[in-house]
Amino acid sequence: MTSPEEFSRLQSAMNQAVKTHWKAFLFEGILLVVLGVAALVLPPLASLATAIFLGWMFLIGGIGGLIATYWARSTPGFWWSLISAALAVLTGMLLLARPMQAVLTLTIVLGAYFLAEGVATIMYALEHRRELSGRWSWLLVSGLVDIAISFMVITGLPSSADWAIGVLVGINLLFGGATLIGMAMAARNSKT
Repeated sequence: MTSPEEFSRLQSAMNQAVKTHWKAFLFEGILLVVLGVAALVLPPLASLATAIFLGWMFLIGGIGGLIATYWARSTPGFWWSLISAALAVLTGMLLLARPMQAVLTLTIVLGAYFLAEGVATIMYALEHRRELSGRWSWLLVSGLVDIAISFMVITGLPSSADWAIGVLVGINLLFGGATLIGMAMAARNSKT
């Protein structure tokens, strides 16, 4: 467990690192904002790029898993590890071989995720409305927004596959970049 002194020392070191490298955070933030705007302007291209990126991630991770499994072939669980790595390679190859179909499949999974997340958040809000007093309504609204997004994505299929992933990735990049820019500017302007 981290003591309060250690936590304070760690926080101070992190603040100093951000202050020292604020230009790098600013550059990354601007880059993410530009990519986010590009994704929002061209959501089909961003959706396709996301499917291809995921394909490469699965393929590289699966190949790495196969190599690691081969090196550790005498350990327990070899076959399960081999199957897992082979599935990752197969998934990566499928995503890369048919990226447009992958975008549709990923959009269906995304819609299902938002539906499940929305229901779970609403149930959490209702279960804890006494303990969370006024804040439970924010959870309820968040769950309803998740369900609304799910409804838009699922009922709009297959055409929603053209924009859903790209728009959500764009929004994520935009907010992530804006956060980094704000953090960099605050670090630049800090007195300590």
